[in-house]
Amino acid sequence: MMDAVQKFKKEFGYTPVGQVIAPGRLELLGNHTDYNQGLVMALAVDRVLQIAFAPRQDGRIELVSTGYPGKEIFSRSRIKKNPECEWANYLKGVLIQLQDRGVYFGGFNAAVHGTIPAGAGLSSSAALEMATALAIRRMYPFVLTDSGSMRLNEASHPPDFKERILLAKLCRDAENQFVGVQCGLLDPLSSIFGRANQAICIDCLHETVEHFPFIGEVAVIICNSGVTHHLNDGSYNQLRDYCRNAAKKLQVTSLRKMDLSTLKKRKGNLFHREYDCALHVVSEIQRVIFGEKALEEGNLEQFGQYMLQSHESSRDLFRNSCRELDTLVALARNKNGCYGARLTGGGFGGATINLVERKHLGDFMDGMAQDYQHAVGFDPDPQIIQIVEGAGDIDRMPRILTRQSGIVTKPSDQRWVLDEL
Repeated sequence: MMDAVQKFKKEFGYTPVGQVIAPGRLELLGNHTDYNQGLVMALAVDRVLQIAFAPRQDGRIELVSTGYPGKEIFSRSRIKKNPECEWANYLKGVLIQLQDRGVYFGGFNAAVHGTIPAGAGLSSSAALEMATALAIRRMYPFVLTDSGSMRLNEASHPPDFKERILLAKLCRDAENQFVGVQCGLLDPLSSIFGRANQAICIDCLHETVEHFPFIGEVAVIICNSGVTHHLNDGSYNQLRDYCRNAAKKLQVTSLRKMDLSTLKKRKGNLFHREYDCALHVVSEIQRVIFGEKALEEGNLEQFGQYMLQSHESSRDLFRNSCRELDTLVALARNKNGCYGARLTGGGFGGATINLVERKHLGDFMDGMAQDYQHAVGFDPDPQIIQIVEGAGDIDRMPRILTRQSGIVTKPSDQRWVLDEL
């Protein structure tokens, strides 16, 4: 499989002027809390989205991808959805948001290559959106501000903390308004605020980001349920509606403002599904608070228990799990060396995240593959995940750890390349 640079050369016949890379994310704790202005913990991971690009002078935009056939061609002045090329809609949504904020950009050619499995819950969409925003920023330098944007005459410096928040909001708005998924800030913030070997702790009310060391004799394993989730089919938005309706009936601006005891006293104000969703979100925010303390103390056993409780709440209250995800978690929690397991991301399929003692890695991965194959008839393909740096220019990114499968390496000349799988 060719990477973005090779694809660019093949399709356009010359070398791109630059490349950006954006990692996917794994939600560690805090399921569906972000759009409720809650707390969430995540990891930026070594499954990435890469864009190679070059500007052009005619206002024409041409997009190609290593994962999809054909070429998407349109004008910067006529950006519309194309149901025959859905992957490009994520880029187009970002372009529209940039225009709405007063960002000038001309035409360009771009090639996309990703190693994030679509529909697995690792947020390939947010990585693609963030990479798009950063690619435009490289080609047509600008700085986002609270009031819009400033156009620069020369190459822009890496975004500071405030601008990274604004870029994440732009990507969220692109997905909300153009793609139609009412997601929160978790995914784009995780992609741009990632740090190697650290967990990202996001406060979606106060828009703050902290990092906690995530090291020791523990590994992060993902297991694929084999069920592809489709968050734009309406299920995700329906859950958000339940949460919004519950907050309105409870007379708070968001479920972040509701405490557990008050929620239980006001249970009668809500429909059954509204109450269950609210109970999940309020208790999940508490689990994130407790989880942060457990990480600070290095207590991975306790943190793993919060992960298991989180999955049970997603399964029983929020109901965004499925039989396959439940089977994976049930199998994992009975394996030696497994601290905790849960679904990750929007749910309705995708993958589970598992924390496993390194000395038990081989037995855990072999056992999960065999047991899930026997139970469901599908190989979950357990894989070790590395925690990496956030999105940015490929030649500026400090480090992405090398995986056994060799997706990303750092050669001696200090430049980044994406190897073939």
